[in-house]
Amino acid sequence: QLQASGGGLVQTGGSLRLSCSASGSTFSSYAMAWFRQGPGKERDFVAVVRRRGVTSYDNSVKGRFTISRDNALNTVSLQMNSLSPEDTAVYYCAAAPITTILSQLWIPDAYDYWGQGTQVTVSS
Repeated sequence: QLQASGGGLVQTGGSLRLSCSASGSTFSSYAMAWFRQGPGKERDFVAVVRRRGVTSYDNSVKGRFTISRDNALNTVSLQMNSLSPEDTAVYYCAAAPITTILSQLWIPDAYDYWGQGTQVTVSS
């Protein structure tokens, strides 16, 4: 089970930090990702952290967002800086088997578990 938190309202240029906590003892067996879904849009890949902390990002957030994981605490975080109104969305954390290849990790169907979503709103 995944539980996301940390969303809120922020002005353009501001920062937010999202967190996702996982229950169970097999957290390190999963690649952990963040997706987002804006109003009337599909759920899009944002970032993923794999084995040994290897990360990948969508080009739209590269250089602004940082994903990290703490296997001891069963948490994954997303630090979001330089936010713009285009970042407004519901953000979801998700877990996929650690053996999933990178090209599949960009696709929501690769993920077995999802958090409930947390709203991020960036005002102009």
